[in-house]
Amino acid sequence: MPKHAPATLPFLVLLLSALALTQAPPAAFRFRDAGARAGLGGITVCGRERKSSVVEVNGSGLCWFDYNNDGLLDLYVVNGGTIEDLQAQRNGARGSHHNYLYRNNGDGTFTDVTDQAGVAGFRWGAGCAAADYDNDGFTDLLVTNLGENFLFRNNGNGTFTEVAKAAGVAGGFDWHTGAAFGDYDGDGHLDLYVSGYLDLEQALQTQKPCPWRGMQVFCGPGGMRGAPDRLYHNNGDGTFSDVTRQAGVEDRDLLYGFTATFEDFDNDGHPDLFVANDRGRNYLYHNLGNGKFEEVGETWGVAYPSEGTAQANMGVAVGDYDHNGAMDLFVTTFSLDHFTLYHNLGRRLLLDVSGEAGLVGATRPFLGWGTFFADFNNDGWLDLFTANGHVYPEAEQAKGAIEKYLQRPLLFRQSAPGVFTEVALRSGLAGVPLHSSRGAAYADYDNDGDLDIVYTNMGAPPTLLENTTPPQHWVAIRTVGARGNRDGIGARLKLTAGDLVQYASVRSGESYLSGNDPRVHFGLAQRSRIDELEIRWPGGHVDKLSAVPVDRILTVEEGKGITRVRQPRQRD
Repeated sequence: MPKHAPATLPFLVLLLSALALTQAPPAAFRFRDAGARAGLGGITVCGRERKSSVVEVNGSGLCWFDYNNDGLLDLYVVNGGTIEDLQAQRNGARGSHHNYLYRNNGDGTFTDVTDQAGVAGFRWGAGCAAADYDNDGFTDLLVTNLGENFLFRNNGNGTFTEVAKAAGVAGGFDWHTGAAFGDYDGDGHLDLYVSGYLDLEQALQTQKPCPWRGMQVFCGPGGMRGAPDRLYHNNGDGTFSDVTRQAGVEDRDLLYGFTATFEDFDNDGHPDLFVANDRGRNYLYHNLGNGKFEEVGETWGVAYPSEGTAQANMGVAVGDYDHNGAMDLFVTTFSLDHFTLYHNLGRRLLLDVSGEAGLVGATRPFLGWGTFFADFNNDGWLDLFTANGHVYPEAEQAKGAIEKYLQRPLLFRQSAPGVFTEVALRSGLAGVPLHSSRGAAYADYDNDGDLDIVYTNMGAPPTLLENTTPPQHWVAIRTVGARGNRDGIGARLKLTAGDLVQYASVRSGESYLSGNDPRVHFGLAQRSRIDELEIRWPGGHVDKLSAVPVDRILTVEEGKGITRVRQPRQRD
């Protein structure tokens, strides 16, 4: 275990941190619905209002990324379509619905630039992942589809060129879902993993009703053939090669893959790969450091929750919520089951602590999708968000139903170390319209120093929740790699501010079919001094920085240190 990422904090430091969190007055969360004012008006379509097929219910994601390098995060929203669209696409025609690219204007509003940027798509979309795969300094965009994927290469002039087929990542007429970029072999080029859900042809043909809690509804995925997952190796020349089998990540059981993410779960310097599967065990592929992986989900403890039965896992959150230097996992699942928190003990073992964390009872009535850890009140401790919504519009008519089709989001404050308290209704969300929601992502979209939330909704525009929580100190860091990939994806950051020690990683692809703010955000509470910022870059180079300014957005370049300091936008 590297010295910079210990398995456990010294007992005294952990005790002092716990006392600080439990004794200090908690900063209340405050959010307000800002979507309409911001101009996010595009409606997300996913089949008909009355669902007759599993194809019509899984929804889509969204991604934050700065496509024009102006320091403002733009938003890409993936759209679906209708079964008629999908059948037309199978015959070579384009669909009738398109995705949306919203350019951030820097004043809390966005402008729809989809057409001029060339990223409309007009295909039934599922998810997205943003990263600079060709290391040219401009962020590119991978969009997964029901059917062939898109890879939009950023031309650097506000436009994109679709190159998926030429690059080798189109994938054919499959049901593609979650995507993640990561440099698994350490060659400085970002590789790509794409999950597969169902055999699309069979899913289109399966529209017969199935019994569910005294009702007749469309059939779920059980009994259908799954679609394969794929790992694409970046060749460094703008193309990728399918290395799924030789790398040891072949989905031999054809499980129903949803969300994937690269993360170094054992701190050995090599990114591992986690895949959340619907109605089956989760995969955790341990990176052996030689271009190959070994599947260790059961032995490391994340294949199943403590009950030992497979869940219907959809969304994935990654973060070190307890400050022990090892990244933890959280997954969302179907209603009448609990969302599961896996605590990383730092010994290649993760433990289901959902009950101890206070998450079991609070999540059982909800069907969860997008999710993430984020410090919403800048107190230095990660909180937790989930976007929720049922798949059956008639859910509340079921026998003994406690579920609803339209569901509110859940917002958990880490109220004591390792304990999460649900606070959404007292955080300004009581009046937010209810939807059946899907993909979700966080970002400081207005650059004012706190993290905001956006999520997609079935048959409605996205919901944008602007964070208006009383301010505390913070810092945000954009990583720029030199020896490794330009985005610094895979970098591990350690921040020390007095008694507060935090760890975070740079990732592309998580939540549910979505991508969060690519910058790393640390809350500092009332601490106005950062003692040290340590960055372990992909490839092993370590930068240690002192005199790090607070309440600023910093650009840190590998081997050069802080190269740009950006002032925050004044809060309204």
